[in-house]
Amino acid sequence: MLRTQKADVVAQIKELFEKSGAYFITDYQGLNVANMTVLRKELRENNVNYLVAKNTLFRLAAKDAGVDGLDEYFVGPTAIAFANDDPSVAAKILHESYKKTELPRFKVFMVEGQLHQADEVKVLADLPSRDVLLSQVVAAVEAPFTELIGSLDGFFRELIGLVDALEEKKKGEG
Repeated sequence: MLRTQKADVVAQIKELFEKSGAYFITDYQGLNVANMTVLRKELRENNVNYLVAKNTLFRLAAKDAGVDGLDEYFVGPTAIAFANDDPSVAAKILHESYKKTELPRFKVFMVEGQLHQADEVKVLADLPSRDVLLSQVVAAVEAPFTELIGSLDGFFRELIGLVDALEEKKKGEG
């Protein structure tokens, strides 16, 4: 690879480090072409880039992007999954692949600038997706208001019933 090509690749990887809210550094050794193709397709469909490159290029790109503490993990066959949206989706896909084939193996992952060890990925993979979490928050906020509206509705129905009964009584007396 020519020096200019390496510089282009480093720039592309740097951009991925900068735009991604989470990235998962994995060891893909032993993953056959068919499994790698299926994994990449599933990740791509969920807006996750799974990139294989030389460790020196990953190291340079991480340094250029201002990401520290990853150099020791750029050894051996390395691939990085860059999650552009929901980190739990990427974690689920990679973890499911690992459960089936024990590949790729997690080295470390980073979410919102915090470094996490490989054994913690199951916790992230077990989280509901961002959309599900948001709907749960909305439901939790909405429930008290729904209850209040129901109570007020019942109160006003009863009040209107009393007013109607009073009006009927007055008509009957008059």
